[in-house]
Amino acid sequence: MGMTVRTLAGTGLLGAGLAALAYPLLLRRWCLTWGATEEEAARALPGDDLLPDAGLVATRAVTVGAPPSAIWPWLVQMGSGRGGAYTYDWIENLFGLDMHSAEEILPQFQDLKAGDTLPLGGAGPTMRAEIVEPERTLAFRSGDGDWVWTFVLVPQGDTTRLISRNRISAPGPTPFDRLVNLLVMEPGSLVMERKMLLGIKSRAERRSHAVERPRPIPAGEPAGND
Repeated sequence: MGMTVRTLAGTGLLGAGLAALAYPLLLRRWCLTWGATEEEAARALPGDDLLPDAGLVATRAVTVGAPPSAIWPWLVQMGSGRGGAYTYDWIENLFGLDMHSAEEILPQFQDLKAGDTLPLGGAGPTMRAEIVEPERTLAFRSGDGDWVWTFVLVPQGDTTRLISRNRISAPGPTPFDRLVNLLVMEPGSLVMERKMLLGIKSRAERRSHAVERPRPIPAGEPAGND
């Protein structure tokens, strides 16, 4: 029994070690650039200058089958006690962030302006809207200046590229801090942000298609006004 336990423990440690080696070598770039093209990941975006010496940059993107005008309302209403983050609310709320992802446009949160400050939970840090260019760019910076989050909308014919970029200061000073950031925080951020981007995509497409869908003509009603 003792040998079996030691063997299992050794196998587990070996697996963890291999994962720790494989992630930075094989998976890290995919994790930090999910959905983005090489050009999008390398492109300078508005808001980059708000944290020019970032220790970590993640650029992720998704194609939305809707115009920027159908996406923008979902972006500006994001936040704690507002429209949520369209990701896994139960995970967000484990940290007391008060996120409840809306399924509709909330008119009371559509007038976001540069300089407005949004809380992250009741006692958490704040995010300040630094760039608000309707249907083009939305950038936030954390109150401590260590995090900048920018959304950019790029029209492409009948679709729009929704690009999300996170710029974050260097991780903690100890090797353990850096290891946790590398192996836990980075993959975790992909899980949450992928869900968010796909959540915005589905909401924007659903609303856009509903607006574009013509009203059915009841039987016996003339098709036009003659």
